[in-house]
Amino acid sequence: QSGARINISEGNCPERIVTITGPTDAIFKAFAMIAYKFEEDITNSMSNSTATSKPPVTLRLVVPASQCGSLIGKGGSKIKEIRESTGAQVQVAGDMLPNSTERAVTISGTPDAIIQCVKQICVVMLESPPKGATIPYRPKPASTPVIFAGGQAYTIQGQYAIPHPDQLTKLHQLAMQQTPFTPLGQTTPAFPALFSACPRTHGHCMCISKGDELVSITIFPCICPGLDASPPASTHELTIPNDLIGCIIGRQGTKINEIRQMSGAQIKIASATEGSSERQITITGTPANISLAQYLINAR
Repeated sequence: QSGARINISEGNCPERIVTITGPTDAIFKAFAMIAYKFEEDITNSMSNSTATSKPPVTLRLVVPASQCGSLIGKGGSKIKEIRESTGAQVQVAGDMLPNSTERAVTISGTPDAIIQCVKQICVVMLESPPKGATIPYRPKPASTPVIFAGGQAYTIQGQYAIPHPDQLTKLHQLAMQQTPFTPLGQTTPAFPALFSACPRTHGHCMCISKGDELVSITIFPCICPGLDASPPASTHELTIPNDLIGCIIGRQGTKINEIRQMSGAQIKIASATEGSSERQITITGTPANISLAQYLINAR
């Protein structure tokens, strides 16, 4: 309907890139249809919820880093002008996306505000073409965390640990032959991993990063309910940007309660302080509870 060419990157990743190519009019038409589709999804998901305020439509644009300076403008003048004239929120990420020379530009607001905002961003991009070669951002396939307990590998699906196929159990046995085990928090150059022994299985529980190869093995505690031996409790603090806190808390606190339940840790989220763009999260529990809570928060 828009007349634009639309390409969507591969599907086995946690995020996918939609590339829209064509004359500016065709791009805006396609963009408008996408923004309205997203709003429709938000409206539909709200019909089953008790939330009263409607969240804005949020999109992330992937922009060559060499064009971000023009988009921000001298002393932030251009981005301020775009925000004020369109009513959309616009944020340019400080860091480049992994293994690329591109940065994420997050825009949120009503579909109309977003469409106006994209028009203005396109104008800036046409006036200031990218300098040098651009290495495009390619999302990495999702690596499913694998937890080992008592010589058996499990993958986490929702709140359940599902026994995993043999090849990962073999990897676990191979990992077990690597000795000596080092105390939690220390690593040995031959086998960089953190180990935490589980009193119930007398085994070691690990989370393996699965990519093209076995890159690192990080140890997380077993999800074994009611362990008899409990190390002394300690406290750990994390700082999370305000704009990410919602996805950690979840609707009416569902996600944070799930993390508390799965990790067995106490988790307190500090109230927002004026002028600060970050929130403090305090995690209390055994080192094993804390590392699992941290892992689950990072996964969110």
